[in-house]
Amino acid sequence: MDIFKNDHFELIGKGQKGRWHDLLHTIPDFPTKLYTHLIPSLEKNLITTTDLLALEPLEVARRAQLPLLDVKRLTKHVLASLQSQLGLPDAKEALRNYEDQPSVQQGPSLRQSGSAIVDRWSAISTLDPALDAVLSGGIPTGYITEVTGESGAGKTQFLLSLLLSAQLPPTHGGLSRPTVYISTEHPLPTPRLTQILRTHPELATLTPEQKPSLSRIFSIQTPDLESQDHILTYQVPVLLARHKVGLIVIDSITANYRAERSSTSTSGAALGLRSSQLIKLGHHLRTLARVYDCAVVVSNQVADRFSPLSPPPPPQRHLGSSPPRSSPSSAASQGVMMQSLDAALMPPPLPANPHSNPHQPPLLSSSIYPSLTLDHQQNFFTGWSSGPPPSSSSSSSTAHDSPQSHQNLKTPALGLVWTNQLACRIALIKEQTLSSSAAEAEAEAEAGGEGIGVGTVSKLWRRYLKVVFAAWGPSTGTMDKGTEFEIWGGGMRTIVGKG
Repeated sequence: MDIFKNDHFELIGKGQKGRWHDLLHTIPDFPTKLYTHLIPSLEKNLITTTDLLALEPLEVARRAQLPLLDVKRLTKHVLASLQSQLGLPDAKEALRNYEDQPSVQQGPSLRQSGSAIVDRWSAISTLDPALDAVLSGGIPTGYITEVTGESGAGKTQFLLSLLLSAQLPPTHGGLSRPTVYISTEHPLPTPRLTQILRTHPELATLTPEQKPSLSRIFSIQTPDLESQDHILTYQVPVLLARHKVGLIVIDSITANYRAERSSTSTSGAALGLRSSQLIKLGHHLRTLARVYDCAVVVSNQVADRFSPLSPPPPPQRHLGSSPPRSSPSSAASQGVMMQSLDAALMPPPLPANPHSNPHQPPLLSSSIYPSLTLDHQQNFFTGWSSGPPPSSSSSSSTAHDSPQSHQNLKTPALGLVWTNQLACRIALIKEQTLSSSAAEAEAEAEAGGEGIGVGTVSKLWRRYLKVVFAAWGPSTGTMDKGTEFEIWGGGMRTIVGKG
């Protein structure tokens, strides 16, 4: 662990971890040693980084009882560090005004032309040309990419291939840079990596200088959420700066959050706290990917999703039957009861807006437009489609007629809040199929036959890779299964003639 030691972490280790933690979370490499005489008073008066930038320096100095000139200097220093991380012009010149300022790595400028972005484009190969074509060139640097799927779909195999291919020279689809593997569930499977190195034809024929090595993979384990946040916030930035890491793999991003949620309350406050944590995590990972020009790839688990229930059919009346007769008094009482029931079930009217346009039609509910419901919208960002939205003219048997209508629907974990932090989502779909003889035997058994051979024929699994959405290329259609692949000794490869 000596690679994680520097002046900044020695300061934290001496009992000052709690001091100005908000600033260190926002700017991990900020030189707090220059302002040790200010930080205790700022923390004592609960002044955060947002207050330091939003309030007037005079107000901050009055609340913390600090010299005004020192507060102004700290505010300008924090602002210059943030601008330098964003790559704004003249930010690097502003940092030179502060003495004893360590070199802060400046991110790429926000003002870039299209040709400059294309020239900086670099991607990591999946070691399979067909999969690279589906991903529009591979996994690019500077983005967060998620690989989701159920257990046994091939998520870890996909990540292990990236750990090796990122070390290849750029002419072979790599970055010539080391990689980081952050595990939340199981340690790094080094025997499987050795097997891929020995079996894959492209890796086995390389020279020793070009061949990937297990010694260039930094492995870190995070058993709980607290250690995960600490490692990602403090240790990983130092590792990226010292060793010029080109790929960060987190396998998986879900495990610690699920364990934390199972031991805490599921109230609205707890869910709101988790949403805030996911937003901060996404922002931090995007900053690392952009500042250090590395790729961040995470794996995500899935949960079962059930199709929405169809509304019950209206009661039908047989031909020739007449409605039961009732007396006028009973009919009047029933009419009053139905009117009161309708009034109770009717939603309250919206308050009138004096600035609204009287000619503008009112907003309609999702029952009239089923495509506005979450059940239909999540077909476009989860990877598992339940088919087109049901309509009044379509029957229930055809409302969910899709390639995945006969398999279990899944939803990636961590919800829509985490989805908004991603630049790309790759879904690995596992589908169980039967051979022709097994299908015939099972059909015979369902028809009442003996079903000889059902237990003797093994069922097969078919796997598909699907690009749900990507910021740099087209996605797979919601009604398409994706590209079929298989897992073998050399990693992952597409099945020739199928896709």
